[in-house]
Amino acid sequence: MSETFAARAAALDAADQLADLRKLFTLDDTVYLDGNSLGALPAHVPARVQEVLTREWGELRIRSWDESGWWTAPERIGDRIAPLVGAAAGQIVVGDSTSVNVFKAVVAASRLAPEGRDEILVDATTFPTDGYIAASAARMTGHRLVPVAPAEVPDALGPRTAAVLLNHVDYRTGRLHDLPGLTAAVHAAGGLAVWDLCHSAGALPVGLDAHGVDLAVGCTYKYLNGGPGSPAYLYVAERHQAAFDSPLPGWTSHADPFGMTPGYAPADGAVRGRVGTPDILSMLALEASLDVWNGVSIEAVRAKSLALTDFFLECVAEHVPEGRVTSVTPAAHAERGSQVALRCEDAEPVMSALIARGVVGDLRRPDVLRFGFTPLYVGFADVERAARVLGEVLKP
Repeated sequence: MSETFAARAAALDAADQLADLRKLFTLDDTVYLDGNSLGALPAHVPARVQEVLTREWGELRIRSWDESGWWTAPERIGDRIAPLVGAAAGQIVVGDSTSVNVFKAVVAASRLAPEGRDEILVDATTFPTDGYIAASAARMTGHRLVPVAPAEVPDALGPRTAAVLLNHVDYRTGRLHDLPGLTAAVHAAGGLAVWDLCHSAGALPVGLDAHGVDLAVGCTYKYLNGGPGSPAYLYVAERHQAAFDSPLPGWTSHADPFGMTPGYAPADGAVRGRVGTPDILSMLALEASLDVWNGVSIEAVRAKSLALTDFFLECVAEHVPEGRVTSVTPAAHAERGSQVALRCEDAEPVMSALIARGVVGDLRRPDVLRFGFTPLYVGFADVERAARVLGEVLKP
């Protein structure tokens, strides 16, 4: 039976229209299923970073802010990310960390909300930093924080709802939440919807503009492969930009940053989401990394993602002894991101054994094995091998 699955994997890889993209990355024989934590290195990025170091910084020095386009990088790179999350140009600015951008977005959303609204709803199952930041934003703005499960958001909305912060994909289980439906419900209640796209951008269509999202944030080091600690991004819908009031009005978001005036006057557009001096080395490494997306359809990426995760679950059912793992990732395509999370006793030593055998995933304590599938470089043979090795590790 294993030969049958291996043959199926070979046939699927041969028919894969995205298969050639793998050669754009620096990879080895390891099955790398942790791109939902840190994407692989695009092979051309080191040369670009070297150019930035030696010519733009080493030779041009301060002139590079103008001559090499450093100053406009946050908006320029934002416009390159925009199509991957379904946004028109001029609505995304790159910079700072996800946590900092969550703070900007939640506080700004509470300020944009109608007068008298004093509740911030937050995904109770969210990645911890979102909860921490939302709690701090609530304290600072005098709002009440209301943790609620995403499925229960519609019932928790009311006349006091100012903003709702939700994760598009649950980082632990891989569950895909209903962005269109929940955004519509928040709007019907008179609030603003803020979405964290860290585990969806670059893995599936998001549709920020089409679904009327108000603000969104996301990282770039997962499915966008921007590198460790690469800068995050902030989306501010065009209709909100004139009233967007950032809680971090740094000098680079000023209408005349080099005027150095004591009074703050915000720039127009998404630029007012900037704060301080951009992290140019990481910023330009990210910009180069985005080259791998040239000509790639996010719809094709989503189709392959679902095929990979379907095939992995089939292979797990075939190779892993019955009762040793249980999937906590929804089976329905409409509810699944681009990862599979398996509940497994002794998850930590099991993952260590997998890594020692050349299959890299990660875990979430106490008992979840987490496997991320990046369609740009993960193939079906990788999937079959990962499930087969997992079965070998879990055999009595």
